[in-house]
Amino acid sequence: MSGADEPDTARDGDAIVATAWQLAEAEGLAAVTTRRLAERADVDLGALYQRFADRDAVVAAVAVRGFADLAAALTDAHAAVDRPGEVWPAVMAAYLDFAYANPEVYDAMFAHTPELTLGAEQVPETVAATFGELRAALTPLAAGRDADILAELGWSLLHGMVMLTRGGRLRPDTQDHREHLLSKNLFNPY
Repeated sequence: MSGADEPDTARDGDAIVATAWQLAEAEGLAAVTTRRLAERADVDLGALYQRFADRDAVVAAVAVRGFADLAAALTDAHAAVDRPGEVWPAVMAAYLDFAYANPEVYDAMFAHTPELTLGAEQVPETVAATFGELRAALTPLAAGRDADILAELGWSLLHGMVMLTRGGRLRPDTQDHREHLLSKNLFNPY
C-alpha cells in the first residue's frame, strides 16, 4: 500500500466505525453486518475488509472508540468540578449517562469484546484510560485503602447498576436513591 492510500484507509476506517456505532444504536448490534456497513459508510466492501478482518473486528473497533469516548466523558466530568468530594459523583453521573445513552455500544464494550479487559496482558489504552479516570475520582476517598481495588469495586458497582437497570431488574422508582447512595455514601471513608 502506498503512503497516499493510508489517509483514505484511515478515513474509511473512521467512517466504518462511526457508521457501525450509529447502526448498532439504531437497530442493535445484530444489524451491524459488513455489507450494510460498506453500503452505509459508502465504502467498497473490499476496502472494508482491507481495514477490518471481519464483523467482530468492526465491533471491537466500536468498543475501543466507546472506551475512548467514555474516558473523555469521565475526564470532562472530573475537570468540571472544583472540590475533591465532588469528583466521584460527577464522574459516576458521566459514566451512567454514557452507558444509558449508548446501550448497544456499551454492550460491545463489555459483552462482545472479552479481550478489552484490565486483566489482559496488554491492556488497551482506552480501557486503561477509563479505569484511570475512575481511579482518580475515587483516590481522594481511599483513606488508606487500595485505590486500585476501590476503583475496581466502583467500576463493578456502576456496571452492575447499568446492567440490572437496563434489564428491568431494579425498582425504577428507587434509581435516584441508589445513585445518591453510591455517589455520596458508599465510598465515604468516614
